[in-house]
Amino acid sequence: MASGMGIIGWIIIGIFAGWIAEKVMKRNHGLLTNLIVGVVGAFLGGFIATRIGFGANGLLSSLVIATLGAILLLFIVGLVRRPRV
Repeated sequence: MASGMGIIGWIIIGIFAGWIAEKVMKRNHGLLTNLIVGVVGAFLGGFIATRIGFGANGLLSSLVIATLGAILLLFIVGLVRRPRV
C-alpha cells in the first residue's frame, strides 16, 4: 500500500478493492466481508507486487494492487470451497 496512508485510508481502499473484486468475481458479499477480502487482498497483492518489483506509488496503484490481490484471494477461496462431486 502507498506509504503515508493511515489506517482509515487502508480501510477505505480495502472496502473499494473488496467491492470491485466482488463484482468482477460475480459474488454477493456484505460490507464487512468486502473489507476483509479487500484488506487481506491488499496484503496479498502487495506481497506479490513487491516480489516482482512493482510498488504502489499512490492511491490508484494501491487500489489496483489491492483489487488484484482480492480477486486472487476470492479465486483461491472459490477453488477450496468448490463442492467435490
